Amino acid sequence: MAPYPGPGGYGDPSQAPPPGFNMGYNQNVPPVMYQPGPVGPGPVPGQEYGAPPAQAPGQEYGGAAPTMAPAMAAVGVPPGLEYLTQIDQILIHQKVELLEAFIGFETNNQYEIKNSLGQKIYKAKEKNDCCTRNCCGSLRSFDMKIKDNTDREVIRLIRPFRCVSCWCPCCLQEMEVQAPPGTTVGYVKQDWHPCLPKFSIQGANKETLMKLEGPCFACNCCGDVNFELKSKADQTIGRISKQWSGLLKEVFTDTDNFGIQFPMDLDVKMKAVLMGACFLIDFMFFEKVGEANQRSTMFT
Repeated sequence: MAPYPGPGGYGDPSQAPPPGFNMGYNQNVPPVMYQPGPVGPGPVPGQEYGAPPAQAPGQEYGGAAPTMAPAMAAVGVPPGLEYLTQIDQILIHQKVELLEAFIGFETNNQYEIKNSLGQKIYKAKEKNDCCTRNCCGSLRSFDMKIKDNTDREVIRLIRPFRCVSCWCPCCLQEMEVQAPPGTTVGYVKQDWHPCLPKFSIQGANKETLMKLEGPCFACNCCGDVNFELKSKADQTIGRISKQWSGLLKEVFTDTDNFGIQFPMDLDVKMKAVLMGACFLIDFMFFEKVGEANQRSTMFT
């Protein structure tokens, strides 16, 4: 099976990435190009943070996803997540921070979240203080706000501080996912294992609904790293992939590219929790720490 999203890797962020891998379900569903507008009062629909309003449908690849006229919210879908009900894959690109790249001063991570056509559907930014970022490194606690193209916060991720060691099962990593902010929809919790990175995807009542399992050495040495998403019946239903972005980027920066694949009919709240799992994996295994730019592993 070809690595997600394709043999060529993520490539130039300004260009549309190739289609993601296909797990064999819902193959006849056409791609969706429209993101529903916000429900209720809010900023002007289509206005992207730091950019002019989104163009009309049919714009070139790589821009912000066009918005539709406000419509009645789907039952049981948190406001702002209606678009997730129509897609089965997400691309996440970490933005390059020049201050961090040149002098090694750790800054708040920022990400762009895109659909399979390369259109921006959300943006995410870590909220943290300078001391925590530069003293605690990749183990740092943080709040992360995920906003839609109208600058409305739709998801909040909360990660408490935890030590990391395979020999200390009482200090396992976890993350709480809220959608909308203030309403918990699920958790991501690390499962103890001496060698493999394993996580439980849990609902609001902390019941385990799915599992994530990564390779023994979660580092990308000239290749992609895949974390398989499995159902309670141990069937593979998707994956989270860390994509090789090239030697220069891997060595000199900690900007990462991820792809998330999940079933189209998966509960939209669980899709939001999987986004949280992707960010937790990024911090745990692919965030550079210290002056030597070493990344954390299962053992340190």
